[in-house]
Amino acid sequence: MRITLGNKGRDRVRAKLGKIMKCFSSAEQSHGNEMVPSSEYHATKDNSASVRLSGESERKPDTGNIEEAETSLRESGCLNYEEARALLGRYEYQKGNVEAALHVFEGIDIVAVTPKMKIALTIKGETHRRRSQNYASPPMSIHAVSLLFEAIFLKAKSLQALGRYKEAAPSCSVILDIVESSLPGGLPENFGADCKLQETLNKAVELLPELWKLADSPREAVLSYRRALLQHWNLDAQTTAKIQKEFAVFLLYSGVEAIPPNLRSQMDSAFVPKNNIEEAILLLIILLRKVSLQKIEWDPSILDHLSYALSISGGLEALANQVEELLPGVMDRKEKYHSLALCYHGEGHDLEALNLWKNLLKTHEDPTPALLFLSKICGGSSNYVEEGIQFSRRAVENLQGRCDQLMGIAWCLLGLSLSVHSKSSVTDRERFERQSEALNSLEIAWRVSKMKDPVIVYHLSLENAEQRKLDAALNHGKTLLKLEGGSNLRGWILLARISSAQKCFVDALTIINAALDQTGIWDQGGLLRTKAKLQIAQGLVKEAIETYSKLLAVLQVQRKSLGSEKKLKENRNHVNNLELETWHDLASIYIKLSRWHDAELCLLKSEGICTFNASRWHATGLLHEARGRHKEALKAYTHALEVDPTHVPSLVCKAKVLKRIGCQSGGIIRSFVMEALRLDRMNGSAWHELGLLYKDGGGSSSAEEAVECFEAATNLEETDPIEPFR
Repeated sequence: MRITLGNKGRDRVRAKLGKIMKCFSSAEQSHGNEMVPSSEYHATKDNSASVRLSGESERKPDTGNIEEAETSLRESGCLNYEEARALLGRYEYQKGNVEAALHVFEGIDIVAVTPKMKIALTIKGETHRRRSQNYASPPMSIHAVSLLFEAIFLKAKSLQALGRYKEAAPSCSVILDIVESSLPGGLPENFGADCKLQETLNKAVELLPELWKLADSPREAVLSYRRALLQHWNLDAQTTAKIQKEFAVFLLYSGVEAIPPNLRSQMDSAFVPKNNIEEAILLLIILLRKVSLQKIEWDPSILDHLSYALSISGGLEALANQVEELLPGVMDRKEKYHSLALCYHGEGHDLEALNLWKNLLKTHEDPTPALLFLSKICGGSSNYVEEGIQFSRRAVENLQGRCDQLMGIAWCLLGLSLSVHSKSSVTDRERFERQSEALNSLEIAWRVSKMKDPVIVYHLSLENAEQRKLDAALNHGKTLLKLEGGSNLRGWILLARISSAQKCFVDALTIINAALDQTGIWDQGGLLRTKAKLQIAQGLVKEAIETYSKLLAVLQVQRKSLGSEKKLKENRNHVNNLELETWHDLASIYIKLSRWHDAELCLLKSEGICTFNASRWHATGLLHEARGRHKEALKAYTHALEVDPTHVPSLVCKAKVLKRIGCQSGGIIRSFVMEALRLDRMNGSAWHELGLLYKDGGGSSSAEEAVECFEAATNLEETDPIEPFR
């Protein structure tokens, strides 16, 4: 049906159009079941069950309907059936009659009018680009195209309001398909600025991914987001930024691994993300760059999402760079310093983090977060441990009567700082006092946290174990296992080490086997090494070698699976270190069995992993010493101490060899033993060697001191775990 009118003035067009709309709504029955009959139509309008747009009240019809129709009439001299339905459907949608609007929109034959819309857009695009008017008249005006685009969009919105998401998404996609096929190079600038075409297109581009998400089609949602961002739709900066942020959030938290984008148009040197995290990071960094260029307003959630993405991918240094590049005033100065300090601390740059948090202490705001982090950093370093104790005490004072959880952490950090400080004590009395205060602080932390913080329980058990209070350590270790539900490997390993110190090797092996049953194969490395050592302690040498062989096989597969991802650098280092120590353990077994060739092969394997390693030189020295090559052994121990001057086993062994080769300077031998004891007061071998030195010195006082050293060595050996507690 086409209705032709002459262009005889605005008033006459208005009058005619009013009659057309009136006649159109009353003549719907002539189209069969396409339209609701007038009586049914009025019933639908008045029915209380009518579906209304959620969150929307009655809206006044848009007075632009008549003006757009007039424009279409002036341009083409007619108003066809589809355009009339588009106007009526919009009218019903704006009143909130969604079902009625959908019924009207469904009567539009989109397939039939699509070729005309494509031709109209193509001609308009060419005209716009070449600034020439030498083209055939389009079969449809651009205003008519805009009107039909809006009808398609509102149809998708109606389907969305009715919960028919799987129908709404393809309907919305029609608009984008038409534009892409008509204008493959993208929309020219200011295209359709004189009508609603650009506005409708923007809304459709933004809506489509949301509809696919509602339809539970994550793959199509991802493709729609990429389509929205990679095609030229002439979106404004705010709309583009909104889509980029929503896409990044979807990639980070949807739980669906998207197919990597195929960016054929990118240059060879351009970065192409390989997974969800990388693509989300790229989008969020682009958004931060836009903030810096003042193209969009600052949104704190952008940095929150980027912090999460870079944290889980090991990119805290990159996050620090992004924060530093923010313009002054965009982010609060104190928040910026705190964020930077967290990044530096996470990357292991504790000195930079230390300085930033110290600057934050000068402010008059709550210093608790800075005090806790300063306590953690300083307390873990022997160079700053005294400062760590002071910061911990300040945190305890500052948290009086406040959060119990934070108070427990403050007491725990104080205990850890005191424990580290006790190792550098000069006198036994001073060391005992600091150890007692450390244990007391950890017990206070345990009570304040209501015995429910697994971190505090772990450190309390560990401190008891190191002070050889094994029964208390075992009880806290069992409590830790219950609190964590066996989910943390360190709880299992600590409990097994405590049992081994009590010489309950069968119980320790049972604990390790239980942990292996509940642990994935990639996390079994440390457990298998502990199991092998327990088997050696029970004399099961053959079984221990088999366990080590299994461990090496696991590490070999794990090494290949890690590939070359930068974010897995720490994991690769862990695998390398574990494999290195495994070869050294095997070499020690073969040395005791006098299988020199096998021991040499193991050391050759470890050399392929790391040449300059104190443990490897120490194992080499043991091999030479076992074969009676004392000078070669002395050279190996000397090399080990050159690599690591604090390597206690090499200090003790060097003292032994010097004594065996007849070193005349007892002071030199004694200096190596005393240095070993300064570094590790719980080393039984060092106490034994010191006792031998006193015994050889002669005199009654030397004999008494020798006896004390031998007693200390014996007591330590009786409570010595198969591997260090910490």
